[in-house]
Amino acid sequence: MTVRDILKMGDPRLLRQAQAVTEFDSDALHLLVSDMLDTMAAASGAGLAAPQIGVDLQLVIFGTNETNPRYPNAPLVPRTVLINPVITPLASDEGGITPVLEEDWEGCLSVPGLRGVVPRFACIRYTGFDQYGDPVDRTVQGFHARVVQHECDHLIGRLYPTRMRDLTRFGYTEVLFPAQAPDQDE
Repeated sequence: MTVRDILKMGDPRLLRQAQAVTEFDSDALHLLVSDMLDTMAAASGAGLAAPQIGVDLQLVIFGTNETNPRYPNAPLVPRTVLINPVITPLASDEGGITPVLEEDWEGCLSVPGLRGVVPRFACIRYTGFDQYGDPVDRTVQGFHARVVQHECDHLIGRLYPTRMRDLTRFGYTEVLFPAQAPDQDE
């Protein structure tokens, strides 16, 4: 398989709306997923969206394990292929009605070397399909929910800095977190 180049902020291809995947379980789709997994692993990422490698399809992959050097303290997130995703914000407390936003630090493989504090829904349900066309339906919270929302933003042409509320909490990873090296991007 192939490690692909990751587009960087400023490339107009990152601002496009991705198209729905209409054909599942094809050789081309399996090759794309394989390339994305290789690319994400090579960059030690927690996730990757097809638009980040210049492919305008509604396809994201994500997942972490205990050996990811950039996320040593993050909870594990199962390796997932998610196609044509739909995210529904949920109330994160029992009996609650209103979804809660939580702020936390994020980075991005398309915005290398920088981190910022981004509000995201604390609890979400996401649905979609895997590469075989089988349905995916999960309710998640915390880091898992943050990663999914971050990756799905790429499908609508958004990068995390556009979601930030306070640019005083945006900067270079090496300055903000000198003990964490070399980089802490999504």
